[in-house]
Amino acid sequence: MDRAGEGHLRCFRGSRYTPGMKRNLSAHLRRFAALALLPLLAAPPLFGWGEAGHRMINRLAAEGLPADMPAFLKTPEAINEIEYLGPEPDRWRSLAEPELNAAQAPDHFIDLEYADILGTLPRRRYEYIAALTAAEITHPDKAAVLQPEKVGFQPYITSEVWERLKAAMRAYRDLSAKHADTKPLEAAILFYAGWLGHYVGDGSQPLHVSINYNGWALKDNPNGFTTEHTIHAKFETTFVAANIKPADVQSLISAAKPVSDEWDAYMSYLRHSQSLVEQLYQLDKQKGFDGAGTPEGKQFTAERLAAGASMLRDLIYSAWIESARPVPQWHEPSSAPMAAPAKSGSGF
Repeated sequence: MDRAGEGHLRCFRGSRYTPGMKRNLSAHLRRFAALALLPLLAAPPLFGWGEAGHRMINRLAAEGLPADMPAFLKTPEAINEIEYLGPEPDRWRSLAEPELNAAQAPDHFIDLEYADILGTLPRRRYEYIAALTAAEITHPDKAAVLQPEKVGFQPYITSEVWERLKAAMRAYRDLSAKHADTKPLEAAILFYAGWLGHYVGDGSQPLHVSINYNGWALKDNPNGFTTEHTIHAKFETTFVAANIKPADVQSLISAAKPVSDEWDAYMSYLRHSQSLVEQLYQLDKQKGFDGAGTPEGKQFTAERLAAGASMLRDLIYSAWIESARPVPQWHEPSSAPMAAPAKSGSGF
């Protein structure tokens, strides 16, 4: 389900009714359910980069992995697997699996304009949820848009999948040192790397990090950017599939460079994507993504895909490097000593 469709359902979830309306509730529910489904059937889901873009990002990242990575990651079979998994989380967004769709749809985006109300974002998902919940109270005028599932979890799912990949690589190192069978772990590593690629790809798409995700949403629109709900799919799916080839992107990929702090590096990456939102809308206004588009529109799109492939390659490489570090020892939290009971004045 796309974010627009979720909005229709949220409107009903927050509605109220009086006891006198209860006898008509069943009819109202049936009528609403039918109406709510209409936009879901009519509007295409907003999937970052579509099939072609996600596969391209994953494949180019896998092909660019440094030579000192494990050999199994460089095989044609591994590269094909990572490529195939690029669109995988979008395959979990069918109306046939409504619970799965609802649970993971917010992982694909973050509205940084709203998230930044918190200041520096906490690094852990549940601390972020708690902070947003508190912000709903301190910013009652924005409470409706500060609900965590509406703001999105994009950097959190990315960090969590990256840590899964790192943990699997650590286990792979352990088994390799023991000359044990690593095939099951190789399969897990390929899955995590491919899964990670989807969210990293989403993060390179400027419309996945802004409230202006499918038409200019701000009331202030001095440049006359489109407010139609068509720009998202036109840019990331239709235009890419028709006009962008791997060769257009390959030469724009940066040199491999592991990141020292995965969270900080990824947040900088998302903020750079956000800085390009207005440029994307300006290119759209100039017909940059209509049909064959313009040279400027094609260059912009190829650069964004290359940014996704570069970041994914560097995150996979960094997970491998970090997996060699020793795991910190677990220490039970120390309990404060109990205060001695106060003496009674009676002497007892």
